[in-house]
Amino acid sequence: MSGQRGTPGDIAKKLAGKPAQWPRGASYGLRADSGGWRRESFTLPRAQARQKARDWFDGFPKAAYMTEIEFWQELPGDMIAFTIRRLPSAD
Repeated sequence: MSGQRGTPGDIAKKLAGKPAQWPRGASYGLRADSGGWRRESFTLPRAQARQKARDWFDGFPKAAYMTEIEFWQELPGDMIAFTIRRLPSAD
């Protein structure tokens, strides 16, 4: 099939071979775009990345804010790059 991108494993291997796009410890702040979503991107050591995600889900529950990890990638040195998004309010 010509439109297929490959299996999830193929995509993961391809992404793993790319250099890190974000500097370590980067946080790019909240920005409103794509229909009002608020996003924040981080590159943190694994344990800190888990804690940051927990903090977001505690502060902005998925049921009210539709909070989710939009993107994540394992980087060398046990670093995790991820983007988390949520709605700006639970109205």
